Amino acid sequence: MSRGKVFFIGAGPGDPELLTIKGQRLIREADLVLYAGSLVPPEVVACAKEGARVVDSAPLCLEETHALMRDCALHGGMVARVHTGDPALYGAVREQARLLDADGIPWEVVPGVSAAFAAAAAGKVSFTVPDVTQSLVITRLEGRTPVPERERLRRLAAHGTSLALYLSASEPDRIQAELLSVLPPETPILCACRVGWPEQRLAWARVETLADVIRKQGFARQTVFLVLPGQNCTDDRSKLYDAEFTHGRRNSGTERKN
Repeated sequence: MSRGKVFFIGAGPGDPELLTIKGQRLIREADLVLYAGSLVPPEVVACAKEGARVVDSAPLCLEETHALMRDCALHGGMVARVHTGDPALYGAVREQARLLDADGIPWEVVPGVSAAFAAAAAGKVSFTVPDVTQSLVITRLEGRTPVPERERLRRLAAHGTSLALYLSASEPDRIQAELLSVLPPETPILCACRVGWPEQRLAWARVETLADVIRKQGFARQTVFLVLPGQNCTDDRSKLYDAEFTHGRRNSGTERKN
């Protein structure tokens, strides 16, 4: 019997309409849909075909999820392994893929929308601002999962770039202290709780008020923080549409007049 295949699918932040067309198609075609129910809304996998096995992996360990995927794939079935956001970011694809490789089961990754980008869209903000910052750092506080010393929050924040901070809402005072040690206290922060879900909430804070805002809003799990040093800049017109900026498809305004 030919072996099936496993697809790791990024579910996006929660809104079923932010699932990619390819991801949705694969969920519809899969014989087994295995999704992280603590992070992925059931509506995302509601398109599974009649007769498909749909399993919430939240209470399962690695070996248990692998056993389900292996059994389906070795019998020629297709598996949709649905992860929150994008599988490449704070996911567990590497450890699952090693087990699949050991069993000779092919697999593929389908990208998804990460919460940081959904939060930026919801807040109508940009991570990059001309002459202020052209970089984005995605990071987290250390917890049960450690963070290398070179990647401590204060060391990354010291670069003055935009930051997207995940998996850290349970320690608002530590976030504030780390950021205050290297950033101006008035630096704006967009707090996005359960972005993409029906109960999505957004709140603005400054570095100096972040802990109070988090507590007053009741933000906790599934909150992403966007630290945006360029947010209050008003003189930030890009070169791309400057009349004097030439490129392969456009001459400068002066050249066009001539």
